[in-house]
Amino acid sequence: MVDPASHANVHIACIMDGNGRWAKRRGLPRTAGHTAGEENLAEVVRVCAQRGVGRLTVFGFSTENWVRPPAEVRHILSLHKKLFGRVDELNANNVRIQWIGRPFNEPGSRTPAYVQRAITQAIADTAGNTGMILTVAFDYGSRTELVRASRLSAQLGKVTETSIESHLYDSEMPRVDVVVRTSGESRISNFLLWQIAGAKVYFTERTWPDFNVQEIDAALKLIHAT
Repeated sequence: MVDPASHANVHIACIMDGNGRWAKRRGLPRTAGHTAGEENLAEVVRVCAQRGVGRLTVFGFSTENWVRPPAEVRHILSLHKKLFGRVDELNANNVRIQWIGRPFNEPGSRTPAYVQRAITQAIADTAGNTGMILTVAFDYGSRTELVRASRLSAQLGKVTETSIESHLYDSEMPRVDVVVRTSGESRISNFLLWQIAGAKVYFTERTWPDFNVQEIDAALKLIHAT
C-alpha cells in the first residue's frame, strides 16, 4: 500500500452507482439499496480519512435524479438529511463537509428546506476540522455548473479558463486525481466535467454498497502508477 503521508493532496471523486442493482440481487426494494449505499458512504469516508486522503467528492444526487419515482426521491432526500446529520462521526474523523450544487436562491433549485438546513448546519458544525474535506454534490449537474460559470463570466465581459474556474460552485476545489465509478458502468456521467480533466479513472464491477477498503486502496494505487 502507498504511504498514507503521500495522500494529503489526493482528490478522489466517486460516482456511487449500483444501489438499485445491489437491492435487486437480494430481492429487496430499491430504497433498501440506497440505505445500504448511505451506510457504506459513511464507512468509505472513515477509511479515506484514515488513509490521509485530502479530499473526497461524491455524487450524491444529480439534477436528473428528480425524475425518479417520488417515493424513491423522498427516501433519497431523507438519507441525505441523515448523511449531513452525521456530525459526530465527521468530527471524530476530523472531516470537514462541503456541498456543491445549484445555489438554494437561484432559479431551478429544488432542494427542500429541511435538506438545505441540514447542509448548512453540517458545514457550520464541521468548519473547524482540519482533516479531509468531504464534498457532497447534491442537486448537481456539471453542465449546469459550467453554463452558470460561463454566464457569470460573460457578465463581467470576458470568458476565459480562469474566469470560468472562479465561478464554479466551489472555485477552490482542486483538480480530481482519480474518478471512481462503481457497478460495472464504464462512463463518467454529468459529474465534475471541468475538474476531472487529466484524472485517472477507476472502474469496478462492485456496486456502491459493496465498495470496500481494498477498492479504495486500488484506486489510490492507480494515482501513483506510472
